[in-house]
Amino acid sequence: MASRLTEISLDCHDPDRLADFWCAVLGWEVVHREPGLVEISPSRVEDQALLDAVRSGPVCPTIFLAKVDEPKTVKNRSHFDVSPVDVSQEEEVERILALGATRADVGQTGEESWTVLADPEGNEFCVLRSLAPGHFSL
Repeated sequence: MASRLTEISLDCHDPDRLADFWCAVLGWEVVHREPGLVEISPSRVEDQALLDAVRSGPVCPTIFLAKVDEPKTVKNRSHFDVSPVDVSQEEEVERILALGATRADVGQTGEESWTVLADPEGNEFCVLRSLAPGHFSL
């Protein structure tokens, strides 16, 4: 059996603030919190249920936000992509900007089908095309 992606870890300055931001963007919840470390997920899953799900196929990974003292100094080597499911891409970009994101320039040409934003700590992520009925296109 191959390994399964079950967790993504993101270093940050303020895990609580970033957890609030990403929970609001994704509609997720905090499932674990301790000083300097917050785990967010679509929902809390008990260990045995998680093991059963992981053994049967891919699962949605949780995100761990871990406090580090060093500041972010360069462009991310990896980033999140989010896809709107109920509204247009433009509406979702505006909603996420209102939550505290900012527009980010990483050298895009303006012809891209995605929009690059940065979370409150400057981590770039993309808002992809909408999957909502009436907005979906390839």
